[in-house]
Amino acid sequence: METSSNHETQKSGWKKFLPYIGPGFLVSLAYLDPGNMETDLQAGANHGYELLWLVLIGLIFALIIQSLAANLGVTTGKHLSEVCKIEYPLFVKYCLWLLAEVAVIAADIPEVIGTAFALNILFHIPLWAGVLLTGGSTLLLLSLQRFGVRKLELLITLLVFVMAACFFAEMSYVNPPASGVLKGMFVPKLSGEGAVGDAIALLGALIMPHNLFLHSALVLSRKVPSSGRGIKDACRYFLYESGFALFVAFLINVAMISVSGTVCSANDLSKDNVEHCSDLTLNSASFLLKNVLGRSSSTIYAIALLASGQSSTITGTYAGQYIMQGFLNIRMKRWKRNLMTRCIAIAPSLVVAIVGGSSGSSRLIIIASV
Repeated sequence: METSSNHETQKSGWKKFLPYIGPGFLVSLAYLDPGNMETDLQAGANHGYELLWLVLIGLIFALIIQSLAANLGVTTGKHLSEVCKIEYPLFVKYCLWLLAEVAVIAADIPEVIGTAFALNILFHIPLWAGVLLTGGSTLLLLSLQRFGVRKLELLITLLVFVMAACFFAEMSYVNPPASGVLKGMFVPKLSGEGAVGDAIALLGALIMPHNLFLHSALVLSRKVPSSGRGIKDACRYFLYESGFALFVAFLINVAMISVSGTVCSANDLSKDNVEHCSDLTLNSASFLLKNVLGRSSSTIYAIALLASGQSSTITGTYAGQYIMQGFLNIRMKRWKRNLMTRCIAIAPSLVVAIVGGSSGSSRLIIIASV
C-alpha cells in the first residue's frame, strides 16, 4: 500500500509538472541563434577551449535571471514590461523601452545574416538577396501559426537539435581532450591576440535582455493556482524546466567550441582548412562536419543554420510584441510590428552585405554581439 501511494504521489507530481514545460525551451532557443554559433566557432578556432568558462558563467547567470523573470510573471500576473510601466516614472519608462527595442534589433541582425548565409549555401542566392528574402521569413512563420503555435515551435526545435546532433557526433569523432575542455571550463584565462574582444563577443551573444520580457510573459499562458502553495510550486517547476533547457543549450555551445577548437588545432590540417580556420564564418563552417557527414555536410549544416535563425526569430517577434504592448499599451497587429522590426534590422545587414560581403557580414554579427 505504501509503495502504491508513493507511486501515485510521484505520478501526480509529474502530471503537475508537464503543463509548465515550454517557456524555458522557447527562451533557450535564443542562446542557440546564429550569433552564438558565430562567436562559438570563432572562439574555438582562435583560442581552442580557453573561453569555455565564459559560456559556463554566462548560462549560470542566465538561469538565475531568467528564473527571476519567470517568478515575476507568476507572482504578479504581469510581464516585465507591464511592471516597468507601473513602477517607473515616465522618463525612465521610455528609456527602458528604447533600450529593450535596441536589444531586439541587435538580436535580429545575426538572425537575418545567419538565415541569409543558409540560403546562400542551400540555393546559391547572393547574400544581399538572402537578406531581402529573410525580411519576409517571419511573416511566413506567423501565417503558419494558424495551424498551431506549439506544433511550429516543436518542428523548429527539432531542426535546431539536428544541429546539436551534428556537433555532438563530430565532437565524438574528433574526441577533444577531456582535460583541456574541463580546464577551459573551470580555469578563467584570457591570453593570445584578440582574446578580450572574442570574450566580449562570446559573452555578449549569451546576454539576451529581450528574453527577460519574453520569459515573464510566456509563463502567464499557464494556469497557476492562486494559492501560496500553487505559486511556489509553479516557480519551482519553471526553475526546473529552465534549468534543463539552459543545460541543453550549454552543452550545444560547448560542443560547437570544442569541435572548432579541436579541428582547427589539429596538426594535419589541409591548406583549405587552415584558411577556413584563420577566418572562420558561418558561411564557411560546414567543413567542420565533413568527418561525420561527408559531402552532405554543407546541406545539413545549412538546414541547421536556417532552423537556428528562424527559431530565434520567433523569440524576437514574441518579445517585441510584449515589449511594445507592455510599455506603450499599443495593441499593434503582429505582422505590422514584425514588419517594422525587420525593416530596421535588415537595413544595416543589407548595407554591409552589399559593401562588405561575407566577411563584412560576419564582422557585423560580432559587432552586434558586443
